[in-house]
Amino acid sequence: MTKPLFLEDAYAREAPAKVTQITDEGGIVLDQSLFYATSGGQPGDSGRLVWDGGEIEIAVAVKGQGGDIVLVPAEPAGLPAIGTGVTQHISWDRRYRHMRMHTALHLLSVVIPLPVTGGSIGPDKSRLDFDMPDALEDKETVEKTLNDLIACNFAVHSEWITEADLDANPGLVKTMSVAPPRGAGQIRLVRIGEGENTADLQPCGGTHVALTQEIGRVRLGKIEKKGRQNRRVYLHLEE
Repeated sequence: MTKPLFLEDAYAREAPAKVTQITDEGGIVLDQSLFYATSGGQPGDSGRLVWDGGEIEIAVAVKGQGGDIVLVPAEPAGLPAIGTGVTQHISWDRRYRHMRMHTALHLLSVVIPLPVTGGSIGPDKSRLDFDMPDALEDKETVEKTLNDLIACNFAVHSEWITEADLDANPGLVKTMSVAPPRGAGQIRLVRIGEGENTADLQPCGGTHVALTQEIGRVRLGKIEKKGRQNRRVYLHLEE
């Protein structure tokens, strides 16, 4: 199982690792990974690996078997051998925009307090789908409330609970389409705010900013009707 370094420090841009496996498809598995693997609507990281005498561009990271993270090379040539020590470099600007967007989407689920039926994160435009039978009445007020929450500069941090604790508190799960990963015995929660000033608390395995002011101003985009009850709400970073 690949150790997910991004859960310990989402701001780390480079780190050492050792190649433990080359998959049949030419993917690279490391003992520990800075690269976030595509999941939960958040794209996998891109970047590069450097080692003595070699370098390779990584197009994306995806989930493999048994908790492995597989790095998919941009070109299937010049792979490092198993056992090689490498230095990982992630595409930081892209990752950081994903972090800002992901935290902003958590807050969007606060200002639109409806069940989330889907979502997708991008560096410039993201979306959440809501179980929303009626159209959003006051888009401008929702946008202002969201930006006001961001400006509160809440601290964002993670904590862990047992699967039994989550079963006892099913209201923590906002997403109807993506269930928190199980099997490891523990579930990671992301908390925005602290104590009585907690703005949001929900299971999440993604990467987030440390303070909400890092998100910057956001703008609500199109709101599309998707089916009888679902509506898709787009969110844009303004800078």
